[in-house]
Amino acid sequence: MQMSNRISSFQCSPIRRLVPYARDAEKKGIHVIHLNIGQPDIKTPKEALDAIRDFDLDILPYGLSEGEGFLRTALTRYYKRIGVTLSEDDILITTGGSEALQFVFMTLCDPYDEFIIPEPYYTNVATFANIAMVTLRPVTSSSDDNFVLPSIKEFEKKINKKTMGILLCSPNNPTGHVYSPEELRSLLELCRRYDIFLVVDEVYREFCYDGKTFTSVLSFPEYQDRVICIDSFSKRFSMCGSRVGAIVTRNKEVIESALKLGQARLCPPLVEQYAAAAALTVRDEYIENVRAEYERRRNVLIKLMQRIPGVRCNLPKGAFYFVADLPVDDAEKFALFMLRDFSYEGCTVMFASAEDFYVTPGIGRNQARFSYVLNEDELVMAAKCLEEGLKAYRRDVMRIR
Repeated sequence: MQMSNRISSFQCSPIRRLVPYARDAEKKGIHVIHLNIGQPDIKTPKEALDAIRDFDLDILPYGLSEGEGFLRTALTRYYKRIGVTLSEDDILITTGGSEALQFVFMTLCDPYDEFIIPEPYYTNVATFANIAMVTLRPVTSSSDDNFVLPSIKEFEKKINKKTMGILLCSPNNPTGHVYSPEELRSLLELCRRYDIFLVVDEVYREFCYDGKTFTSVLSFPEYQDRVICIDSFSKRFSMCGSRVGAIVTRNKEVIESALKLGQARLCPPLVEQYAAAAALTVRDEYIENVRAEYERRRNVLIKLMQRIPGVRCNLPKGAFYFVADLPVDDAEKFALFMLRDFSYEGCTVMFASAEDFYVTPGIGRNQARFSYVLNEDELVMAAKCLEEGLKAYRRDVMRIR
């Protein structure tokens, strides 16, 4: 049967589309080390899990479309601790950060309006933009300089009458770049000059390394009318399956407009909001310990990857991802080889090819995104598997040629 042109234009996620091959490998008894997805193995806070166990209503009712008041109030206290003063009305709870991004596109844009985005970018944004019929205009960053923000002139070249905003992720998924206060202010000035929005996905804000300090886009109140922050509980508290996120902005019109979409989908998950509010009560040591653990894991995997002949990767400053240049012509084909045709000591590695993390066709074909959320033993074995897998793959390619 004929599917819609809309869905036919969507791409399958490079993060998940090879899952069937991973399952086939596991059925053969091969241990697949998943570096393709940011699914931490760190325990969810006990407080959050206890809140779910203690949930004792006799009926699971609809919740408020804007999110429960107790969670929005708890989030204002959380933001106060990071130096940002908000009211409960500045926060709209969403079904994960994904819904928050989709709501923002549909709130700000008419069909065929445009958003500027640095590439490589979080690949699922393409789907959210397609749903809203929004065109993404890329500004390309490069592994040659560790994916720093391109010049403001490059952003300005992309602005036209259909441009509604600029979308960032900081700390960045997939590059690990952390945007500086100077970079943010330069972009905010550009947005004010052209009367557009700056939307920043900050779901990894706690995970900055090497002593680097994070700056929230919400800490510039003089630009509050054009600033929108995307937030989520998934990564911060290892609660990926809870699907609780938020749109945070002092622009009342944006909140009121996005709430129309919130009312149409009725409400975000109710039980999980209790878990999210409980997670916000954990001691600061929880987050600091998690941050330190990810920094250790980053150091382990990057050091080993940099020793692999032909592999080039830089030291990410935040989040828990990096993009590596691989000594192959097509990283997707290599990823398939690793799952279908290769194992080392009973193990193989799953990762995401990076080509679909770019808007511009043809860029990133030899690149891959890796996540370092697993324990050190797994990361050490993953690096060894990749090294041996590259040797075997290149031998096969040479033999075919």
